[in-house]
Amino acid sequence: MLRKTYDRTMALADHPHALWWLAAVSFVESSVFPIPPDVMMTPMILARPNRAWLIALVALTASVLGGMLGYAIGAFFYDSLGQPILEAMGKADSMAAFNTKFNDFGFWAVLGAGITPFPYKVITIMSGWTGMPLGTFIATSILARALRFFMVAALLWKFGPPIRDFIEKRLGTVFTAFLALLFGGFLVLKVI
Repeated sequence: MLRKTYDRTMALADHPHALWWLAAVSFVESSVFPIPPDVMMTPMILARPNRAWLIALVALTASVLGGMLGYAIGAFFYDSLGQPILEAMGKADSMAAFNTKFNDFGFWAVLGAGITPFPYKVITIMSGWTGMPLGTFIATSILARALRFFMVAALLWKFGPPIRDFIEKRLGTVFTAFLALLFGGFLVLKVI
């Protein structure tokens, strides 16, 4: 089933209204859909490199808006179902401690999920569930998704088809290593 979804998503990249389809895929990927927008962005940019920045902007905008839907899902689901269940089990205090810890590192969680292969939708929903400040969530989502989508656009615009394999197989690893180094650097500075 996932393969069929992937193939359909790829086919939308050739559609006359591909930008609208990219917006739709970017929006739903941020809260429920399993296929990342990069799958559509790559063939779209390779076919029309002069539209690379527009394609990245559409993916960014729709992804952040979709992330806000994921945030709302987390917020409403927790309030209506999660909290009463935890209270009935006597675990409401444990959840409050988890929320505080998650939100202490919330910037890093959203940034990491926004630029690495980790499913962004998990963090959007968790951010709403834990009550992360909406402003922090939105600002970090914009930063993370802009880094990811504009980096993909820049690489494809500059290097064309030869960079496609790198993007599809290794860019997530590069982003993950970059984030680990950045986070590690901040930890070292904090200790010193």
